[in-house]
Amino acid sequence: MSKRCSPFAALVLAIALAGAARAGEGKSAEPGTSVEMPILVAPMVVDERLQAYAYISCTIVATSPAAAIAIRLKTPFIRDAFVRDVNGEPVVKPDAPDKVDRDALRARLLADARRVTGADNVATLVLTDVQVSPLRADGR
Repeated sequence: MSKRCSPFAALVLAIALAGAARAGEGKSAEPGTSVEMPILVAPMVVDERLQAYAYISCTIVATSPAAAIAIRLKTPFIRDAFVRDVNGEPVVKPDAPDKVDRDALRARLLADARRVTGADNVATLVLTDVQVSPLRADGR
């Protein structure tokens, strides 16, 4: 009898290996404490004109696995706070309007997450990816 694995088993193994490789990329957090947030789209406005959009991926690191569950239950409210934040205050660097001020944005989003879920639940927030997509010449 052949010892080939089923397509489902191969898929599960591939996902597990990808997750293990990705986990080793950044700082190590306690298992079960990372909460990946949905991608956030932030307008990049300069002189009251929309110049680009920033696509922001972030992960909230909880203080414990139980706190991570509390954060996951509040994800829609955290997302609402994030959207209001990036639409209320600029995300661009004052001296480089084509770049996102990552440090200031991270601090603001961390404060939002702590306000919504409780400061004792959130250890930190990591901006995992920020991509800027400028508008086309025709303004779209």
